Amino acid sequence: MQNETMNRMKELISTLNSASKAYYAQDMEIMSNYEYDRLYDELTALEEETGVTLSNSPTQHVGYEAIDELPKERHEKPMLSLGKTKNREELRDWMNGNEALLSWKLDGLTIVLTFFAGKLAKAVTRGNGEIGEVITNNAKVFKNIPLIIPFKGELILRGEAVISYSDFEKINSQIEDADAKYKNPRNLCSGSVRQLNNEVTANRNVMFYAFNLVKADGVDFNNSREKQFSFLKEQGFDVVEYKKVTPDNILEEIEYFEKKIEHYDIPSDGLVLLYEDIAYGLSLGMTAKFPRDSIAFKWADELKETTLKEIEWSASRTGLINPIAVFEPVELEGTTVSRASVHNISIMRGLKLGIGDRITVYKANMIIPQIAANLTGSNSVEIPDKCPVCGQPTEIRQINDVQSLYCVNPSCDAKKLKSFTLFVSRDAMNIDGLSEATLEKFIGKGFIHEYADIFKLSRYEDEITKMEGFGEKSFKNLINSIEEARTTSLYKVIYGLGIAGIGLANAKMICRFYKNNLQAMKEAQIEELSEIEGIGEVLAGAFYEYFKNAENTEQLEHLLNEITVVIENVNEAEQTLTGLTFVITGSLMHYGNRNELKDIIEERGGKVTGSVTSKTTCLINNDVTSNSSKNKKAKELGVRIISEDDFMREYL
Repeated sequence: MQNETMNRMKELISTLNSASKAYYAQDMEIMSNYEYDRLYDELTALEEETGVTLSNSPTQHVGYEAIDELPKERHEKPMLSLGKTKNREELRDWMNGNEALLSWKLDGLTIVLTFFAGKLAKAVTRGNGEIGEVITNNAKVFKNIPLIIPFKGELILRGEAVISYSDFEKINSQIEDADAKYKNPRNLCSGSVRQLNNEVTANRNVMFYAFNLVKADGVDFNNSREKQFSFLKEQGFDVVEYKKVTPDNILEEIEYFEKKIEHYDIPSDGLVLLYEDIAYGLSLGMTAKFPRDSIAFKWADELKETTLKEIEWSASRTGLINPIAVFEPVELEGTTVSRASVHNISIMRGLKLGIGDRITVYKANMIIPQIAANLTGSNSVEIPDKCPVCGQPTEIRQINDVQSLYCVNPSCDAKKLKSFTLFVSRDAMNIDGLSEATLEKFIGKGFIHEYADIFKLSRYEDEITKMEGFGEKSFKNLINSIEEARTTSLYKVIYGLGIAGIGLANAKMICRFYKNNLQAMKEAQIEELSEIEGIGEVLAGAFYEYFKNAENTEQLEHLLNEITVVIENVNEAEQTLTGLTFVITGSLMHYGNRNELKDIIEERGGKVTGSVTSKTTCLINNDVTSNSSKNKKAKELGVRIISEDDFMREYL
């Protein structure tokens, strides 16, 4: 029996450490929080039962080793995890008659800030609790960290770097590639905080909320944690929202947070209870892993039992085929839920899923549907040996201890997703309502095989209006957008075809060179194409090869049967910027945005690029004396830097 128990402990340690490594070091999630907590609690119980704790047990170390991309530094004081409970009464009993502060437990990345002489001197991530990564330059561009504070002594504090749900959704909406989208705000925040280039961090809207004052030389807080929070507020820090509680009102205040989290924009996975009396809390000491002056409260997940109806297999452009559990609808946290991602083959096998099984489901952090447990465990789901999209063979691949299913067909329609995403984008056909995720669903259903099929989606009205996320109104909006896109310009069609290396500007140049004669463009030779300004032999070769492919030309003919191409008459006398190349940077005064000025230049035969080279005619920047990277490059290459007014006076 003892050997069996020890073997189980070793198995749990291996499983939990793999999940911890994926979560903390690789920003991946191979196990749900619910499952991790369940296995962790089982390991803790076995350690108490046996009196044995193995050296590599996750109960004895915190998090995972910091990666090597950033400098490492040892914390002045170890950053321990918190003991936790899901029992509200236990939380009240823990107070032992004392006052405490109840606050959010934010779900981001813990950061330690150090200030000297009133200035931010250092920022270090939590790392493994003893050694973290130095991210000072990145912290300086967080949206709400004060860089200079009134207090001039040494100040050390801890807080959580987070990205709000609304910013997370906004950032994800700008990523066209479905596989490149971030899984949750925490992963996005972790990657943003640990960037080598803090310009990326600055664009991510990272916020910082202080939750612990470690050191403030010479300041008397009268033994009060609340006064420490007030002090931090006076220095300009945003402090995590908290309530001062007693054993008499703590249950009532927990309900306050419970109601608020339904609409709270900042990711939180629970609450923290901290003794108000500093001396009393410190006098309790700590265990090997937990301080005794504070405890975490995690929401008791609302579990609902239901029946697994089917496993959908969703193919993506990378060939990855994800299993999605479809079950009898249940009400969870105020919404109806009927689907949950199972993520990969490893998790599906771990749950021993089978059609008709009774399962329990919950919402991770009260948001993301997950399967908690399988009460039947029939383990009868068959893994498809053929791709649901193309019908070609699949294979199981193991990467970093995780098994996943892949389609091996390089011509699978699902792998054409990127080309369809480009085709419907704003600069191409400009069709609203066809996000990459929606296109992926339509391709998976067999609605779209080639570009022309997009203009025939009205035939699938019944199926589409019944799909999740669609209804009659959204379907009507989509069809209206498709109808508007039927009339377009030739250069947008050429760009939308996704010919290797042919961007929007190049497509315009080619169309102008051939006076919008598509037949002449299809018959063009490499030598002739190479003569066009900005094309060159490589792009000319790609363009030539595209139109020599019979399948490509056939699909283009199908597309042309669905759309009307408006031929733009080019006035040669107005092509005053032919052969000239411009770069635009900085803010503009006379034009609404850079694209507006870019259109003016291209209408007159000019070209606009994103970087300064020796071929650049002028860099347009209203701040001609700035030390921006583009200005520096222009000066190095002897390229003129002109203002917007200079450009209008000299070239228009």
